[in-house]
Amino acid sequence: MKFIDQAIIEVKAGKGGNGCVAFRREKFIPKGGPAGGNGGAGGSIIVVARSNIRTLIDFQYRHHFTAPDGQPGSGKEMTGRDGEDLVIEVPCGTVVWDITGKVPVCLADLIHEGQKVIVAKGGRGGRGNASFKSSTRRAPRIATLGQEGETRRLKLELKLIADVGLIGYPNAGKSTLLRRISRARPRVADYPFTTLHPHLGLVQLDQQRQFIVADLPGLIEGAANGRGLGHLFLRHVERTKILVHLVDLAVDDFLLRYKSLRKELKQYSQLLAEKPEIVVGTKIDLLESQKNRELFHQHFPGAPVASGITGSGVKELLEQIWKMLEGQLR
Repeated sequence: MKFIDQAIIEVKAGKGGNGCVAFRREKFIPKGGPAGGNGGAGGSIIVVARSNIRTLIDFQYRHHFTAPDGQPGSGKEMTGRDGEDLVIEVPCGTVVWDITGKVPVCLADLIHEGQKVIVAKGGRGGRGNASFKSSTRRAPRIATLGQEGETRRLKLELKLIADVGLIGYPNAGKSTLLRRISRARPRVADYPFTTLHPHLGLVQLDQQRQFIVADLPGLIEGAANGRGLGHLFLRHVERTKILVHLVDLAVDDFLLRYKSLRKELKQYSQLLAEKPEIVVGTKIDLLESQKNRELFHQHFPGAPVASGITGSGVKELLEQIWKMLEGQLR
């Protein structure tokens, strides 16, 4: 399934039904009182989070959503039927923005299953003439029209919900590591930007210990300003509890790359830059990495090293991740 994590849609709630002008027509009562009923309310539009949905792909081809109108009132003081609410289902982790005006407004951050928000309220039904009857107005001949429902332009933005975010320069070994530690099967190849969208993997250490890892698109310098995969990466890493920063030891400028990526995180969000981080040297199975290991440990004393290909150092890395996660959960 194609991964879509942003969508623009337009929603229109239902119009309220018109009120009715009517009078009682009963035998032996030639001039019955007012009997026009009120109109029904228009249907509202509700966005609800569902855990069985993984992407916003359903909104790639459908952009307009309209809720049913309320029915008009009728005689015998009968109120019109309300329009049914229209429910739009989105993945858990979806942020709903109202972009109708010049300044975007966040309506909801739908994290949990079943969490919902009314994004457009249906119009109120009009009043029938029976509701205007009073001691001084015995036979009113007026009714009101139903109100228009709200119309809004929305931006849906999916942010993955994971415990751990794998970050690093393109081709740093994130996808290979995720394949090693979970059943996720992201694409792996020896060129940058193999990962074009995030992948989630469940890591099961034992029956009691498990956590979710996100393999996220690689960063390049300028990503905070949208270069490369830019915000596609940064948006999804915001929810993670900790970051695992993969440093490719097969390249000589690994330290420069690390500092560059940290700069991008800080430029995008100070809160993101302050997340707990584990730095790990990767590709230690390659000969090119051996000469850089000593320099790596000089700058990152005690930092783990691992190979997603051979599995060397992976178990120790996972235990360190779990220990840090436990500290976050307390």
